[in-house]
Parts: sequence; C-alpha cells; structure tokens
Amino acid sequence: MPLRSFLLALLITFIWGVNFVVIKLSVTGAPPLFVAALRFALAALPAVFLVPFPRVPWRVLTGYGLAVGVVQFGLLYLAIEQGLSAGLASLLIQVQAFFTALLSALVLRERLAANQLLGMLLAFAGMALIGLTGTHHASLAGLGLVLLAALGWAVSNLLVRAAGSANMLSLVVWSALIPPVPLTLLAVVTEGVGPVWSVLTHSGSGFWAAVAFMGYFNTVLGFGVWSWLIQRHGAARVAPMSLLVPVFGLLGSSLYFQETFGLLKLFAALLIFAGLLLHVFGGVLFPARVMTRE
Repeated sequence: MPLRSFLLALLITFIWGVNFVVIKLSVTGAPPLFVAALRFALAALPAVFLVPFPRVPWRVLTGYGLAVGVVQFGLLYLAIEQGLSAGLASLLIQVQAFFTALLSALVLRERLAANQLLGMLLAFAGMALIGLTGTHHASLAGLGLVLLAALGWAVSNLLVRAAGSANMLSLVVWSALIPPVPLTLLAVVTEGVGPVWSVLTHSGSGFWAAVAFMGYFNTVLGFGVWSWLIQRHGAARVAPMSLLVPVFGLLGSSLYFQETFGLLKLFAALLIFAGLLLHVFGGVLFPARVMTRE
C-alpha cells in the first residue's frame, strides 16, 4: 500500500477511535437515542443531494439503515450512556468480527477456520472477565448493550454482501435517512418530549460540533475514504487496519477521561485483542478449516 493510502487509512482509524470519546461527551446530559438520530440526520443531509441512489433493493437499504443506525449505534450510545467507558466500548464493539463469522456460518453456510474459533474463545473469555469485574449495574448493562450493538453491526455486514457491487458511500448516505425517525420516536417514548426538545433548543456549540464530527467526519468522510481504499487496494490489505480503532479509542479515553484499568480488566482487554488478532491473522497458523454446518 502506498504511503499516502496508508496515512489515509491511519487517519480514518484515528477518527473512528476518537469518535468513542466524542460519543461519551455527546450523551452526557442528552438522550442517547436522540443524539444518534441527529448524527444520522447530519450524515444524510445534504449528502443525499450529492451522491446517487445506491443500486440495491429497498429491503437491503432499509435493513442496513436499521441494523447500523438503530441497533448498532443506537445501542452503542445507550451502552456508553449507561456507564460503559469509551475505551472499553471501542474494544468490545469489535466482536462484530466474530458475530459476522458466526452468522455467515449459520445463514450462508460458510466454514469457520480453527483460528477463528480459537479467537472467539479468547475474546469471549475476556468479555466474561470484564463482566465479572463490573463494579455496578450500569457497566453490566452497558456490556450487554454493546454486545447487541456488535450483533447489529454483524447483520449489516451480511447486508453489505447482499448489496453486491453497490457503491458503499451511496449506501451509507442514503441509508442514513432511515434511522432518525425510529430513533427519535424511541427517545421520546423512553425519555419524554421535554429532554428531546431541550437538546434542540438549549444545546451549546460544543454539542453541535460533536454531532457534526460524528455525522460528517466519522460517517460520511470515514466510510467514503475507507470504501475508496478497499476498492483501490483490496479488503485484505485495508480491513486489518481497523484493529487500530480500539487502540486509538483506548488511548483517547485514557488521555481525555484519565481512564485506568485494573490488572484483571487489563488482562481481559488483552485477551479480547489477542482474539481479534488471531481471528484476522491466524489463518497462516491454522490453515485447516472446520465445518460448522453440513
């Protein structure tokens, strides 16, 4: 990969990692589901007037918008609002890679390699340790929510495969029109009209800057550049760099929020990251494949 492309990929992973800190700041004192709705509203507008409609069936477009907007990010914002740290959230959401492999095996009858199975065992052991070290209900609730969010991401990955050769930037932008309405309705039902209206009328410039960062930089710019890099250099070269996202997320959370980890939680985080590394790169060590379904 040329140096310019490598630096672009590094920039996007940095933006995606720092985004978890921005999420934490944006949901402090604001309904998390409505913050997510605003993020996708900005991602869609005015971009829908600048990119063509994706050549995908409506069910794929709608399903992708719901899986990413409502399930993945809606629940992720809730998890962080419930007390899950930005650093851990950036790491735990990456278990989508394992959920994607499992769903592909169950739905598409693909095969799981030995390194993928071992990677899952390591990562799930790490998550179990994090659950055991939770010091209050909020962290346990956040853990459950972020795992459901990762499952939503995995579903969206299968829908991307169903979209075939469709332009990914068009899919991301046009699908962003779908989440704002259900997310806003859910926010009103769970929080009430008052808090939602207060966000629109009393939020300061810092809040709107955070929403703009999430909508324009994290979503439109991030997915646009990432898709271009994959089309130009191939997924095999580009996709593994996404493992830097939790690195930047953990570093950002540590620097901004002074987040610290006890030895047991640090060991758990290392187990999860080791599982991810084994899942992505372990094929050279475990070339044999294991059938999960006949």
